[in-house]
Amino acid sequence: MDAPLHESQLTACGIRTRVLQGGVNLRATEAVVFVHGNPGSGADWGDLMRRLAPHGRVVAVDMPGFGKADKPADYPYSVEGGATFLGEALKQLGISRAHLVLHDFGGPWGLMWTAMSPLSVGSLTLINTGVLLGFRWHTMARIWRTPILGELQQWLTHRAGFKWALRQGSPRGLPDAFLDRMYDDFDAGTRRAVLKLYRATSEPGPRAELLAKLLRPHPWPTLVVWGTADPYLPVTLAERQKEVFAKAKVVLLPSSGHFPFADDPEGVAQAVVPFLAQQLSHAHHP
Repeated sequence: MDAPLHESQLTACGIRTRVLQGGVNLRATEAVVFVHGNPGSGADWGDLMRRLAPHGRVVAVDMPGFGKADKPADYPYSVEGGATFLGEALKQLGISRAHLVLHDFGGPWGLMWTAMSPLSVGSLTLINTGVLLGFRWHTMARIWRTPILGELQQWLTHRAGFKWALRQGSPRGLPDAFLDRMYDDFDAGTRRAVLKLYRATSEPGPRAELLAKLLRPHPWPTLVVWGTADPYLPVTLAERQKEVFAKAKVVLLPSSGHFPFADDPEGVAQAVVPFLAQQLSHAHHP
């Protein structure tokens, strides 16, 4: 629980970013790789990383435009851009086999990379994300995708409003420290990145059908964890992951919302830690 995390930096695809790592062997070629969503950062995963560090190498990076990563205006903020960045970052870290833990927009990024590099993936853990079959953009995404309206919404977002909005998606409430850290990173560069990212991404449903075709042939061990009160990605999407991942096990967390690792860390850990400890015990050592 108290295993320390080490912070460093790397540069991939021209983006300098923060890396958090833990584990006995920080050079292991097999690792649990955590990919945050919008508007998070690698720091979202601190608790889970510390719990898993005794079992193997754990890694989280801040994706371009988020957290402590560079946030240039001319970067291609897109699903494809994020997947390419993730692949380059893993090469820099010497990771050839990844057990992916994905949340929110980490799903599109991580699963696109998975489709491009299926032999490099050991398992998948999907937390309120996945292949979004039949899904249409939620209201906030539609606002972000609308020119001027999206900019206005971002400009008007202040700390109290930000914290209030995120708590609406969590019946248990979210810790102040978690929300304050997230808002502190939510600067002009991140707000711009969010708008560009959503505007570069087409309606999820049709994209999901193509992604599903690419992923279905691969029998990865898959764990799906879903906070049932998520107002953005409805819980009906959790069971639909079985249509893509034949080995998927689904764990539903009642009274948890879109950020279950923050509002129910024990519930998430009880599901995720044994699953990933088992995957790491089968590690393929070179």
